[in-house]
Amino acid sequence: MLMRTDPFRELDRLAQQLTGPGTWSRPSVMPMDAYREGDEYVVAFDLPGVPADAIDIDVERNMLTVKAERRPAAKADNVQMELSERPLGVFSRQIVLADTLDTEHIQADYDAGVLTLRIPIAERAKPRKISVGVGSGRKEISG
Repeated sequence: MLMRTDPFRELDRLAQQLTGPGTWSRPSVMPMDAYREGDEYVVAFDLPGVPADAIDIDVERNMLTVKAERRPAAKADNVQMELSERPLGVFSRQIVLADTLDTEHIQADYDAGVLTLRIPIAERAKPRKISVGVGSGRKEISG
């Protein structure tokens, strides 16, 4: 139901570590998990340290885009950074959603640095039984 648009994710991660933080024009990739749970798909994005108001979720047709920005923490003038490994900047991920998903009813929840999207499967895509009617016999058409 979900299609990856970024087959070289690990290569991108390595390149991002070498080139520095993401910007709005060149965002970094955020890690995610995607799985089916009952009648919905669940997509979870790791965004530790990102405030909820810095997350932007858009759906256009069947393209889901998630962008987030982790800004540097405000530091006092007398602070000297000894080690900085937590990436800052803009993170983004785009996912092509299948037509069988109901993009009108996506639910988003952000807890403990994990953004979880629940995307229901459209009613038209769910398996259903079709009853077979019995006709009342033959009918002749005269003309």
